[in-house]
Amino acid sequence: MYHLTAAFFIFKLRSVANLKILKQMNHMNNLISLRSVSTQMRTCPLLSVQPVRGLVDEKFQIVVTNLPPNQKVTLHSLHQSDDKDFWEAFGHYVSDEHGSVAGFKDESLGGTYEGTEPMGLLWSMKPIPGSRRGLRLLKRDTFRPVEVCISVYSGHLSQGFSQQTPLATSVTERWYVAPGVKRVNIREKELRGTLFLPPGSGSYPGVLDLWGGGGGLVEYRSALLASHGFASMALEYTQDNDASYFEKAYQILNNHPMVKKDNLAVLGLSLGSAITLSMTSYSKVIKPQCCVCISGSHLMPVDKSLSDLFELMKNYADKLCVNEDNQVISRNLVLSLPCQTGKVDVGRIKCPLLLVNGDDDQTIPAVESAEDVALMMEKAGNRHLLEILTYPGAGHLIEPPYSPHYRATNYKPEWTNERTVMLWGGQTKPHAYAQEDAWKKILAFLWQHLAAPVSTVTSF
Repeated sequence: MYHLTAAFFIFKLRSVANLKILKQMNHMNNLISLRSVSTQMRTCPLLSVQPVRGLVDEKFQIVVTNLPPNQKVTLHSLHQSDDKDFWEAFGHYVSDEHGSVAGFKDESLGGTYEGTEPMGLLWSMKPIPGSRRGLRLLKRDTFRPVEVCISVYSGHLSQGFSQQTPLATSVTERWYVAPGVKRVNIREKELRGTLFLPPGSGSYPGVLDLWGGGGGLVEYRSALLASHGFASMALEYTQDNDASYFEKAYQILNNHPMVKKDNLAVLGLSLGSAITLSMTSYSKVIKPQCCVCISGSHLMPVDKSLSDLFELMKNYADKLCVNEDNQVISRNLVLSLPCQTGKVDVGRIKCPLLLVNGDDDQTIPAVESAEDVALMMEKAGNRHLLEILTYPGAGHLIEPPYSPHYRATNYKPEWTNERTVMLWGGQTKPHAYAQEDAWKKILAFLWQHLAAPVSTVTSF
């Protein structure tokens, strides 16, 4: 009995010892596994986009780490528009000796952009292969962000991104509205517009924002202006509107309780610039402190209603040109108009005027118009009020920074009511530079000639 008990006791001791050993082995295995996972995590590529959330005119910084040294990689951006179309851009990079790529300081060796271009993944975006023809990226809902998925892929890729697995991915949000910006619908009889107000109780300098002849209510530039402290009113107009329509809109903005009275500017693009020049020259109601005209011309007078101008343009439709890609060039049509109507008498303008033009504008002869405006204002003695920005290689659609360049897009002008593909002109990289530089100078020009707001804009 004694021997059996002793043997059993010894067996138990050995069993306990074995159990302890097993536990120790399991613990060691777990440590080894954890170390392995930790090592894998340290070697897994990491992608950072900062800031994750910001305004569309704010630069971001992209950094990739934990890559092998001298590895070829592709940075790729992907965005689905409000119209459900997909847009993309990509650049080819090589990691440094530390296994890092910094998109804000390293050079892209190829792709949709080349060189050191921190925002190339935005301004060089194009519709993905197989997309509809003649697309333009328009932001329709300003209170939802522009979401951009940024990924890094192994190797230098130029196609087939959806069939590849990225090494790392991050999503950044680009906003047209800063926190606290308010949107107010303006509906008075036939007048239709949207007023964007900066955060706070006001009052703010006002901007009447006029887009081109494509029709519709385009809000995103006004939303961005409000994010920089201006009470900006985007105005919809049609060919049936006359001078009184724009005068009423100006008065509504001027009389708003959160707008500094008699502290307004008018900003126009394309046809909106033609309206701005006409109204500022002849109207007894519209008396802004300054004006900004982007890609506009004084050769398109708006004396009575827009329908008169559109009818005249229809009569001279034979002046339109079409290139080998069946894209319409309208600059010669505009050049022919003053022979029949006379030019806007810009010598009557009494406020500072900023003209922003691209020298490859194929829609409006903006550069020639600016030169003639300068001569007319010199003769009238008000040349000192004029500032001209002319950008080499830029086209017609000079938009807020980092917007993609649209050389030609689908277009349905009010004066023909027929859908066509309009050639706007410009080359992608110089056009992107024009948009970034012009926006800074437009904001500075507005602040120079308008009183500063009471409160500041809240940042993200």
